[in-house]
Amino acid sequence: RFPVETLVRAVDEIEAKLQNSLDREITSQQIGELAMEKLKAIDEVAYVRFASVYRQFRDINTFMEDSTRC
Repeated sequence: RFPVETLVRAVDEIEAKLQNSLDREITSQQIGELAMEKLKAIDEVAYVRFASVYRQFRDINTFMEDSTRC
């Protein structure tokens, strides 16, 4: 496990990035992609869990195909 502060920092970084963007509207897809990026750096198991729901992977092959694109 990792400290809660790690997650708080990741959320703060995502929020800052979105606030500093020039986009007037932010899609949930943009937020999801940023969340996956942060989770992948923090905890691979948390990343896989989030990605499997977020991207609706049906099986391991779909996940493997997607993970090779990252």
